[in-house]
Amino acid sequence: MTTIATPRAPEDPGAPPAGSAAPERTAPQRPRRSRLAAGRRRTALLWALLLAGPNIALLLVFVYRPLVESLYLSTLQWNLGSPTARFVGLGNYVEWFTAPTTGRVVTTTLVFTVATVGGAMVLGLGLALLLNRRLRGRGVARTVAFAPYVLGGFAVGILWLFMFDPRYGLIQEVLGWVGIASPEWYTSRPWPLVMVIVVYLWKNLGYVALIYLAGLQAVPQDLKDAAAIDGASAARTLRSVVLPLLTPTTFFLLVTMLLSSLQSFDTIKAMTQGGPLGSTTTLMYSIYVESFVNGRAGYASAVATVLFLVLLAVTAVQLRFVQQKVHYA
Repeated sequence: MTTIATPRAPEDPGAPPAGSAAPERTAPQRPRRSRLAAGRRRTALLWALLLAGPNIALLLVFVYRPLVESLYLSTLQWNLGSPTARFVGLGNYVEWFTAPTTGRVVTTTLVFTVATVGGAMVLGLGLALLLNRRLRGRGVARTVAFAPYVLGGFAVGILWLFMFDPRYGLIQEVLGWVGIASPEWYTSRPWPLVMVIVVYLWKNLGYVALIYLAGLQAVPQDLKDAAAIDGASAARTLRSVVLPLLTPTTFFLLVTMLLSSLQSFDTIKAMTQGGPLGSTTTLMYSIYVESFVNGRAGYASAVATVLFLVLLAVTAVQLRFVQQKVHYA
């Protein structure tokens, strides 16, 4: 029997071996991990919008919108209650910078700010160091020191007016014990400004001391023990160990106290109403006078814009230069 061999086709080197199925090619799929990460990011974004959205809306409506409107009003000559306004451009700003009272207002604002901020920082640190010691009745002392801060500025001003009375006030009685006559706090310069500064310091001293006290309690005890072992005195430990570690607290207080001092109004309104002869009129109080006493809303908006630019510049300088010297633990 004769067998006829059938010729085989040449094998393809890349072809799969006989009897095996060809592998299926599937389209590249997105990794499951990246899809989960994208979903988490979308969820986090939705939660952020849900939680921060109301606050952002409030800021836009009650902060940024009035700011933009104030900038617009500063270019108008408009009196409160008047149905018409005239565009004057930068006229209100030129009038303010050339007014004879501007220098006195700026000087008063500068003196008041430096005295209240510097005095509160120094006295608050000293009070915090005292309240941080192991003393009997320390909790009550802390409460008493912080209590004035929660009182209203107008009520505090009215209370201290009676204490500063040059005839019947408590301060007049205390000065009389040591044979010193009471100054004319209400009428004679520079005593009205001194009186307002003293009251502002008394009201805000507890706040500064409380924040410094929290910073002191966060200083690691082992660092102070190491300094004591090295023979450092208490003053040297305070200067070389404690104060550098308090720089974040100092920076925070410096920013908040500067902004608060530049915007102070209620204490001045209650005690002196900017007098006598404008000796206690600050930038903030002059905005009130020009707007609600003189009725010059456009001019008052220009002064408010100047104050806003001052606050912005002070904050920017602090963030740019002061924060560089902050030592974070």
